[in-house]
Amino acid sequence: MTKEISRVAVVGAGYMGGGIAQSLALGGYSVMIADADEAKTKESLKRLLKEAQEFEDQGLYPKGATRQISKGLTDGGTIENAVADADFVEEAVFELPDVKKDVLSRISSAAPDYAIIGTNTSTIPVHILEPAVKNPERFLTVHFSNPAPFIPGVELVASKETSAEAVSTVKGILERCGRLGAQVADTPGMVLNRLQYALLKEACNVVEEGVATMEDVDIIVRTTFGFRLGFFGPFAIADQAGLDVYVNCFKTFESAYGERLKTPQLLVDAVESGRLGIKNGKGLTGDFDESEKQELIAYRNEAYAKMRDLVHEMGPAPAGSRFSSTTSE
Repeated sequence: MTKEISRVAVVGAGYMGGGIAQSLALGGYSVMIADADEAKTKESLKRLLKEAQEFEDQGLYPKGATRQISKGLTDGGTIENAVADADFVEEAVFELPDVKKDVLSRISSAAPDYAIIGTNTSTIPVHILEPAVKNPERFLTVHFSNPAPFIPGVELVASKETSAEAVSTVKGILERCGRLGAQVADTPGMVLNRLQYALLKEACNVVEEGVATMEDVDIIVRTTFGFRLGFFGPFAIADQAGLDVYVNCFKTFESAYGERLKTPQLLVDAVESGRLGIKNGKGLTGDFDESEKQELIAYRNEAYAKMRDLVHEMGPAPAGSRFSSTTSE
């Protein structure tokens, strides 16, 4: 069951909040923005409309996007005024619990009792912020990624109090905006940042141990397994490589690095039960018949070839280009 949503407010009109507001307006919602004070809100609106036109001119937004955003995105003035008639409110202020609690308290006091309230926190557990919100059944984490206009995935975290209707409604909002919501448990860092920070931590270990330079680590990540991640997650990649292969490789890691890279029990159990991946038609992500296996392989090959061409077409990044030169591929 979902609620009908038409009026939206975004509180915090900085880089993240502004991108979220643009995305919601492009999805056809009437969006009011509010920032720390009314003067800042006015400036933010001007910036967002100018930025939208730049994105459209660059072909990053479809033709007519700026007109749609201009029509749907308005200056809400104060926080209280912006949320007064909202069906959904997204809070996107500083990643500090006390700041967020103060703003969420103001939002929940001024917004209608039926308004769903989302927080764009990237690491703070929802139960830490929940006490600031009246009627917590309507509150959940709705975590967009930077840059918000272009990253399609959104993390959703429900507390023990969050209603199923609130989660379902937010998923509907995201879908209308061309986004995909994934619900995860209420833990610090959730999933996105646990994985992202784990990679950075191991990358730092590699550099500190003298195994490779930062430049070479970045090249390896973006031109090998990172290359695949636009199309497949880690479980799908493991299915394609062979789960028994992964288990055997983990034995080497476990011997060298101990508990930190111990073989995951999930993989051990899968292999012991005869699930080896697409090579025997039984993987972590499901079962595959021969036609499905061939279809998957064909998709993978085409996807990687097109990604290779896109990388060459885009060329090296202008900042830190020696870390992203295509000549090292």
